[in-house]
Amino acid sequence: MAGYALKRLMTEYKQLTMNPPEGIIAAPIDEENFFEWEARITGPSGTCFENGVFPAKIIFPQDYPLSPPKMQFTCDLFHPNIYADGRVCISILHAPGDDPTGYEQSSERWSPVQSVEKILLSVVSMLAEPNDESAANVNAAKMWREDRAQFEKIADNLVRKTLCLPITDA
Repeated sequence: MAGYALKRLMTEYKQLTMNPPEGIIAAPIDEENFFEWEARITGPSGTCFENGVFPAKIIFPQDYPLSPPKMQFTCDLFHPNIYADGRVCISILHAPGDDPTGYEQSSERWSPVQSVEKILLSVVSMLAEPNDESAANVNAAKMWREDRAQFEKIADNLVRKTLCLPITDA
């Protein structure tokens, strides 16, 4: 199965290099290991994450695309759908099939027709429009709902960190 996974990842990498989505860069960390990738995602315009450049890693299982990869930001990011350690919590990365909690429809979860590009575009969309009803970071979700100005201030400070800009008290 790893042979098929490798071939699929090589094909997806080629597609990403030939036609990269705007604001997204992704590639294997080492061309000797296509199962570990680095990504850089630019924060979506018109959001509190705008102009940020957020590094992440993506780890693919040996049975990819039957099972989803795991994605984790490697910088601080305060967001309802990102755990404190940077792990991304989004439906497209959840194992295929029925949701044991009944929250997600199986059509929202991982499917072998998904791709690295679709994952990354979904994450950009998640940054722009958090799902505060299914929070990985309860404090961020609560702040997103109840004190948007404070949430945006924290996000702005973290965006500045990704750009190595000085943080100011706004």
